[in-house]
Amino acid sequence: MSLSPRIIRAALLAAAAIVLAAAAAQLHDKRQTAELTVENIRKQLDALDPVTRAAVIGRLSSDEVKKVRSQGH
Repeated sequence: MSLSPRIIRAALLAAAAIVLAAAAAQLHDKRQTAELTVENIRKQLDALDPVTRAAVIGRLSSDEVKKVRSQGH
């Protein structure tokens, strides 16, 4: 007994829908984690005194510039 092409197509579409739903849920979780991390960093920076905060932001900026420049070579 062979399976109808319609049944095979329906099964494949259902499987694809399940995979897409799982990927969307995973992406949502990762985005939510990233947003919470950013918010936590902002709160920590806001808690610093202005001089320390400026120094931390300057250091982070400097580190990122170095990272970008080293990737360009």
